[in-house]
Amino acid sequence: MTSNIVLSNVEYKVVGKRPIRHDGVDKVTGKAQYGADIRLPGHLHGKVLRSPHAHARIRSIDTSKAEAHPGVLAVATSKDLAPVPDMLAEIGEEAVLSLKYLSNNVLAGDKALYKGHAVAAVAADNPHVAEEALKLIDVDYEVLPPVTNSEDAMSPDAPILHEHMTTASFDDRFPKQTNIASYQQLVLGDIEEGFAQADVVVEREFRTKTVHQGYIEPQSATASWSHDGRLTIWNSSQNPFGIRDNVARILGISSSKIKLVPMEIGGGFGGKLAAYLEPVAAVLSRKTGHPVKVSMSRADVLEATGPTSGSYMKAKIGATRDGKIIATEAYLAFEAGAYPGSPIGGATACMTTPYDIPNVQLDGYDVVTNKPKTAAYRAPGAPLGCFAVEILVDELAEKLEIDPLELRLRNAAEEGTRRADGTLNPVIGAVEVMEAVKAHPHYNASLTGKNQGRGLAVGFWRNNSGPSCAVANVNPDGTVMLVEGSVDIGGSRVVIAQQLAEVLGIPVEDVFPEVVDTDTIGYTSLTAGSGVAFKTGWAAYEAGQDIRRQLVERAALLWETEPENVEYVDGALQHKSDAELRMTFKELAPRLNDTGGPVVGRGNVNPRGAGGSFTATLVDVEVDPETGKVQVLRCTVFQDAGKAIHPSYVEGQMQGGTVQGIGWAINEEYVMGNNGELLNSSLLDYRMMTSLDLPMIDTVIVEVANPGHPFGIRGVGEASIVPPMGAVANAIHHATGVQVAGLPLNPGVLQSAISG
Repeated sequence: MTSNIVLSNVEYKVVGKRPIRHDGVDKVTGKAQYGADIRLPGHLHGKVLRSPHAHARIRSIDTSKAEAHPGVLAVATSKDLAPVPDMLAEIGEEAVLSLKYLSNNVLAGDKALYKGHAVAAVAADNPHVAEEALKLIDVDYEVLPPVTNSEDAMSPDAPILHEHMTTASFDDRFPKQTNIASYQQLVLGDIEEGFAQADVVVEREFRTKTVHQGYIEPQSATASWSHDGRLTIWNSSQNPFGIRDNVARILGISSSKIKLVPMEIGGGFGGKLAAYLEPVAAVLSRKTGHPVKVSMSRADVLEATGPTSGSYMKAKIGATRDGKIIATEAYLAFEAGAYPGSPIGGATACMTTPYDIPNVQLDGYDVVTNKPKTAAYRAPGAPLGCFAVEILVDELAEKLEIDPLELRLRNAAEEGTRRADGTLNPVIGAVEVMEAVKAHPHYNASLTGKNQGRGLAVGFWRNNSGPSCAVANVNPDGTVMLVEGSVDIGGSRVVIAQQLAEVLGIPVEDVFPEVVDTDTIGYTSLTAGSGVAFKTGWAAYEAGQDIRRQLVERAALLWETEPENVEYVDGALQHKSDAELRMTFKELAPRLNDTGGPVVGRGNVNPRGAGGSFTATLVDVEVDPETGKVQVLRCTVFQDAGKAIHPSYVEGQMQGGTVQGIGWAINEEYVMGNNGELLNSSLLDYRMMTSLDLPMIDTVIVEVANPGHPFGIRGVGEASIVPPMGAVANAIHHATGVQVAGLPLNPGVLQSAISG
């Protein structure tokens, strides 16, 4: 069941409708080309040698036997990469990393810092030969003790991953040798005074495990150098321009020497923002003079690409007797993996944002561990912070004997509420989302069986923006070619085309969107942060306005009048005072070359005002007390989309994020061995939710228009993953009477908790 709650009276002709996506036929028929589909003449096969140790000093690498092996054309190590300065490089949403660390993550330098860390690579004319050659590379390791969680990594006697790393902080209390990469603190009001005023205080510790984004398509990259020294890379990526620029730095060449061609992408969720294989393929291609393709196996993906953080958290919330939340304090230590950069900032910025809390103190620690370097995962950091807060809010409601939703409504953030990070809320939809939950039949339905419980959690994601570019070319038949730089993951082609079509007053079927390479379009920031519909949609909006201005001038020329006497209305040009002078878009298009040449609209933007999204998850579960197995019976997700440009794809994003959040709550985790090895490096053992595990996820789209966008858009891709973990934990608590403040809530954990 799906529904829309529209709180804006603006109606559009194209925006808000559900057209068929332009790339749909290619996707369902198998014609769409993905990264691994590239087959260049004479291409070689690259394979990567990965460390068998989670923490080891690399004394030496002898590649001579591999290089002498028949069929091997080149071997690469970190020595083939350019010396890089210790400068910061943006690698994606919520993530900035030292360029040296980024280079070392591509091919290990003096240390291997996780099992699966790339150490060397081989190019051969046959993939089996390349595999054999890897076994001939002799790496002399000094094995060191690993540390795989933040608590152990922060202990005084922990093995140190980076001997020269110091804690990035304004606080000077940290030791010189440490695994704490950074420390941050957000303070609002007076936390001690806040708790002094509280009548009821609840607090808990929380521990969560590392989880992976679980995209179905593994990474793949093909590189080929031309005779004039230019490099072309085809890959699976959410961040074409960012990867182009970082590959250039790692190779020591200008970014203008690289053309990156983003292929269709089989999922990413933030996990395909960084460069892993691209520099390796480029080095091997340069050495051999042939195109080289390197692809990951599923085990490579799980062992060597960025999951999100495991965590240790402590949180405390205080409220007055009448249900006013007066103070919140939290300590968060997030695993960054091998190099700094956990999403601790996303957690601290978002965890208390659904509420108006006058006194807040949040202390966040970014901690390196012997696991793969973390990457963004859908609202990076926010689900973990929300998990802690929403469990405690439910516990407060229980102690105060207030309905859990009523307590949340009493404390709901509104326009003008100050967040923990200091931001004053603009127009937001927190109250509207909670009211939608209250009015929904699911919230008021009775549970019918034993050991059943209903859980609620609300969440927030701030959404992002960035530079973006769109170019629209008017064809003589009245159609428009739309060129854009945002990789399409969730149907953004049609969403951007809808916004252009709305501006021009033409059918969206007459717009042909195409995602192009980095040579063909202006700089466009990454497909992440729930920002594409907002920023690239705005670029398309500006391109449409540019076309309208030019068409007004062309019509004025034809009618021998001044442009100010012509207006553009409903896809047609008309004279303001002569009703007989009217010409539709399609009628004018064939005459453009005769009135001055082609008409090309351009939109180059870097817009602010992305507008955050509030969301809520309502879930019913049944728990088998003997086995601890959790069955999800019903789930409804609510989200403020601002304006749902294509409601079907908004619903899909809401459902997808919710499913991932439920999997994070119940099944998913990295199971680590004593030596720091990942023990479940396949999708048989790394257990993600399937359609057989869940009911249909019902959706309710709330539309509180974002005044920071021409069509009122808010990002929708990430917020829906934020509250499910807290909602599931609360539902299990109501079903069993036990509260387990850790994830995942798998059968073993629950059976043990229930049995006492």
